[in-house]
Amino acid sequence: MIVEIARASSRALEALLERALEAATEQRGGALLAQTILAGRTTEQVVTEAVGLRALVIARVGDTPVGFALVANGVVTTVFVDVAYRRGGVARGLLGALVTSQREVLDAYALPGDRATKSLYESFGWKARLLTMRAE
Repeated sequence: MIVEIARASSRALEALLERALEAATEQRGGALLAQTILAGRTTEQVVTEAVGLRALVIARVGDTPVGFALVANGVVTTVFVDVAYRRGGVARGLLGALVTSQREVLDAYALPGDRATKSLYESFGWKARLLTMRAE
């Protein structure tokens, strides 16, 4: 497995983002997170912009992307790993690459009840400092 800053946009990366957004929307708060990530753009536009800004770290096996971490304005907006590659250190490798990169990462999003993502962030010494509540 190779973890690196994405150098080019691809349909495979867009499809991985689409799967991540779909998975997020199945969780509480996920629809709002997806809305925040897309901000009125298509997945193709998000990936292309992130590649241009060097804000997309990918994990790949051969030529196949199996996970990614996306940063926007100093915030890790999502870390996603294909189900077949989970529990193998891919997410830790993605976040580690972000932390050691030249990119300033100040915060990260985690959905309510997403203990795996919270545990990942905590394993890097990060602490929860804000929870947003909303009347619905």
